[in-house]
Amino acid sequence: MSRTFEAISRLESDNQTPTPVPTPLTKVVSKPATGQNGKKSVRLGDEEVLKLVQRVFRSSQADAPHAVVFSGVDHGDGGTWITANAGLTLAAQTTASICLVDANLRTPSLHGFFEIENRFGLVEATTQAGPVRDFAQRLAGSNLWVLTCGSIANHKSVGALNAEGLRARIAELRSEFDYVLVDTPPANLYADAVTVARHTDGIILVLQSNSTRREAALKAKESFENAHVRLLGAVLNKRTYPIPQNLYSRL
Repeated sequence: MSRTFEAISRLESDNQTPTPVPTPLTKVVSKPATGQNGKKSVRLGDEEVLKLVQRVFRSSQADAPHAVVFSGVDHGDGGTWITANAGLTLAAQTTASICLVDANLRTPSLHGFFEIENRFGLVEATTQAGPVRDFAQRLAGSNLWVLTCGSIANHKSVGALNAEGLRARIAELRSEFDYVLVDTPPANLYADAVTVARHTDGIILVLQSNSTRREAALKAKESFENAHVRLLGAVLNKRTYPIPQNLYSRL
């Protein structure tokens, strides 16, 4: 058993919340489909992303989460890809309004994934007045919105995550949209994930297959517990198969 699978098993056994841990991801969609108008349109993600969405967001439990933070353990774990694909899949499965928020002001990526502008977004929303929808961009013909990180031209912009404006905007996003999915920097490198997660229903930790070490995953888990942040589950990204995947899926 690899160190990453040991980490997943340990997180599952230690987690006391009733929410089931999502099924590990086998692959992710690299980019959403391009519509005839040249803008990105919603497309359904692969089967494993669908399972993640069903178990976390479409649960029949009374306390099913509607505002969730996604955070990798370290750089390169794929937190942004998981956030984007979960949003795309959720949007394809429901008519509910969904907003993806790029709170990764360290290395913002959601605007690049969707190939949209990043002239204004979360930074401006937390420092300027106006409805939060005015700072978000709606994907053409869909129920999916994206609130990019906005301008990070100076270092002070990163500090916006600690401002009172963040708390107010997260609350506004929750009232304006049915689901809010937030991408944040790696949990073991920055406190941003915990800072944002305090205002949401919990956090999903993204681990990378054959890369994330057990000790690193447990360190991240402990930081959530110390901050009284609910760990909703762990996602195993970039999983590889010892046999061809098309055969594996039939087992």
